Amino acid sequence: MKKREYSAGSVKQSFWFSEFRKVVSLINKGKTLNEIKELNIEENLFAAPTQERAIQIFNTVSRRVKSLDQSIYQLFEQSDVSTQKIIAIIAIMKTDSLFFDFIYEVYREKLIIGSDELVGSDIRIFFKDKQLQSEKVASWTDYTLRRLGTCYKTMLMEAGLTDRASGNRKILKPILDKSLEQYLNENGMEMMIHALTGVR
Repeated sequence: MKKREYSAGSVKQSFWFSEFRKVVSLINKGKTLNEIKELNIEENLFAAPTQERAIQIFNTVSRRVKSLDQSIYQLFEQSDVSTQKIIAIIAIMKTDSLFFDFIYEVYREKLIIGSDELVGSDIRIFFKDKQLQSEKVASWTDYTLRRLGTCYKTMLMEAGLTDRASGNRKILKPILDKSLEQYLNENGMEMMIHALTGVR
């Protein structure tokens, strides 16, 4: 899996699940991404408060959708909501290297050691380690890192990978749908399976 440069862009983004689902549905109905882009400007597909926000949502969501092979779009529409949310989080992991590392190095490790709680210090330690490994991350302010941490926790919760507790979050290990697992294996994405299910 090709690594992208670390980015703090997630602070301006959300899980955007219903938007992701809408784009996949339109592609399955035969629309191209360019046509969806035009529709978004003409009809405000995502009910965004401003056109600038509508464009930002489309750009982010379309990048996530494009990161997946087209063969998954039909599987997405045939899947239950919990599997659809797993596919959406995989797309985020594919387009955001730092978020992927967070899932792989923090969430997966928790599953491996049998810990069922995600605590604030887990996130702080993760970013401290990344600051030592990356000059780019080292240049970010504490405020940016705090916002990123909050964003990551929210995405995990919205994907159904943790509960909604306001303090420490209970980790909810997903059960991967067999068809999704097969797709990931066939497309060289075994790391996603390991990250989400706690495989060494």
